[in-house]
Amino acid sequence: MRVIILPILVLMSVCALAQKNKKDTAQNNVLQEVTIEGSILKTPKISKNGITEMDLPQAITILDGKTLQQQQISNLTDVLKNVNGVYIMGNTGGYQEEIASRGSNISSTNTFKNGIRFFNGMKIEMSGIDKIEVLKGNTAIEYGNVAPGGVLNIITKKPKFEFGGNIDFTYASFNNFKPQIDVFGPLNKRKTIAFRLNSSYQQGNSFRKYVESNSFYINPSLLFKLNPKSTLLIEGDFTKSSTVPDFGAGIINYQIVDLPRGRFTGVSWGRYNANQSFLSAKYNISLNKRWDLSALVGYRNYDTELFANARPSSTTVLANGNWKRSIQKSEVGDDYTIQQIDANVLFKTGRITHKVLIGTDAEQFTTQTTAYNNFANYDSINIYNEYNANNETNAPNLTKNTLTKTLINRFGVYAQNLISFPKYLKIFIGGRYNYVQSQSEVLTYSTNKTVNTETFDKPFSPKVGIILQPTINHTIFSSYSNSFALNTGVDINGNAIKPSIIDQYEVGVKNRFLNGKMQLNATVYLIINSNLAQTSLLNGNTNNNIKELAGETESKGIEIDGTYKPIKGLSIMAGYSYNQTTYTKSNTFIVGSELRYNPNHTANASINYEIAKGKLKNLNVGLISQYFGKRFAGRSTRLTVANDIYRLIPVNDYFVLDLVAGYKYKNWRLNGKLANVLNEMSYNIHDDNSLNPIAPINYSVQVGLTF
Repeated sequence: MRVIILPILVLMSVCALAQKNKKDTAQNNVLQEVTIEGSILKTPKISKNGITEMDLPQAITILDGKTLQQQQISNLTDVLKNVNGVYIMGNTGGYQEEIASRGSNISSTNTFKNGIRFFNGMKIEMSGIDKIEVLKGNTAIEYGNVAPGGVLNIITKKPKFEFGGNIDFTYASFNNFKPQIDVFGPLNKRKTIAFRLNSSYQQGNSFRKYVESNSFYINPSLLFKLNPKSTLLIEGDFTKSSTVPDFGAGIINYQIVDLPRGRFTGVSWGRYNANQSFLSAKYNISLNKRWDLSALVGYRNYDTELFANARPSSTTVLANGNWKRSIQKSEVGDDYTIQQIDANVLFKTGRITHKVLIGTDAEQFTTQTTAYNNFANYDSINIYNEYNANNETNAPNLTKNTLTKTLINRFGVYAQNLISFPKYLKIFIGGRYNYVQSQSEVLTYSTNKTVNTETFDKPFSPKVGIILQPTINHTIFSSYSNSFALNTGVDINGNAIKPSIIDQYEVGVKNRFLNGKMQLNATVYLIINSNLAQTSLLNGNTNNNIKELAGETESKGIEIDGTYKPIKGLSIMAGYSYNQTTYTKSNTFIVGSELRYNPNHTANASINYEIAKGKLKNLNVGLISQYFGKRFAGRSTRLTVANDIYRLIPVNDYFVLDLVAGYKYKNWRLNGKLANVLNEMSYNIHDDNSLNPIAPINYSVQVGLTF
């Protein structure tokens, strides 16, 4: 790691000295949010090289801080009610929100915070979030090894050079309470150093009996104006949470059993403890009007411990509801580092303009997973009966089964160029070369034997796009890209799993109407994932670390979204997506069958109005709605097993409606939210046979003071 960081620090120093004699004003390379002047939409800049949304040959969605505040967003589920085609696929154990986009799970590899990979195995605290960017399609050039479907990048609040802040207290259904504070300002008279500190604490219960959780979050940051042309941003981010795991129940013989929504079937002493820490430093310098440079050094660590009942399944819960429960335990620790340099260059060759990004990055993942032997026959319950925690026995002592150590080193070099011709035509061309080294060491405690594997890959990820712009308000684009996604785990012979290779095709239009008050976009895409990795089902395997390359999948769909701001204070957003993801080649499942968990149809719509004049000035009211189509849990029928008992479990579609209102008086704010107003009933899916009901109608009230 020192070998990589040293050149970055040297380069920072050289650039700082070189720019002293220059007189050009600084250019900020941070992504810009969507802003409004009156009722006019302004085009944001996207991606590392500041390409505008209309020039980017892919679909994107940006939610700014004002939208997050007006909708009183408290979790990722709320966020994605505004993004068509990106949705919560599951919530394993109730302690995480697993994201999918365009038929692919993007939780583990495609979630970022300030450009650094975020561990999505715990819920994301929203109190310190300033903006959320969703880049659909292929983002491999900018972000390296990512799954198909898109990237979610969470931007935290940054320091300011004027003093201010706010204190909030929220009380919500099921006896949940949450105090939080946000304070910022300068640290010296010259206002060259600024700070910001966000912190919150949450504690409460769930509509599921015996399920409780608590979390603590803190996000300090410092911003240094080194001179008129350069800045240094240092950020920290720490989250600690503890939750009673809830793996659901109510599946018998691949049929959903109608149980009370609040019925708990886990163990009340169970715990999922998780900690995650970030530390990063980002240096930005504007060498002149045409050259910008940034350098990033980041570190992330997470630790998790799961100790709870094993998941229920169609084969363990008997027809009469009896279930002999076993106990599981696992521990995971991960250290991750990133070093990155980006140079943005703007120049012309004759009448042709070039907007170029050149960069290099290196990542290192070190993961240690301890799996324990399950404790069989802990007890027996009947899921049709109300659960009584007083009948539980003490938590058993479990013995260690395996210790898996994984090391991944990835180095990348990338470049892209947006070429603008004098009229109508722009071409996007880019590529990334990667060198990937993966090492795995698996120790089995019972035999004291260790199996080592090592692989080397050198994938190249190209991307080409054509953009036609008859006017500045209308864009037609098409693009092709190829990328790779690293796969963890080993096959049944202990060999490391090779990366998955993905081809993506995308065609779309972006339009602005009514003098910029309306935007309407449509995208059609095709994603072909060769060498899809999934848990191996051979020989009755249930170890998620033992996987296989199951063949090939094809994901195709259409996305339509629009934004309309007819008058000042009124905002309307809506979207619809259709997706179908099927096996086109498979050595395990029937070719043509659809992948589980993914709805074919999703839709969203929201409206918000803030009164700007009169007696009701600063009153804000809104409505948020989401439609989630039918999908399947269970297990797909296997080709390799005669008279296979596996079956899919259909899960009904549902429509969720939320109402929000807020009022500001001088420095005080009062917000209220009523979620799932129609009290819709459906399920979040995780694993093969375990489902959790979605939350019933619930409320939250927040009081805040701004200073």
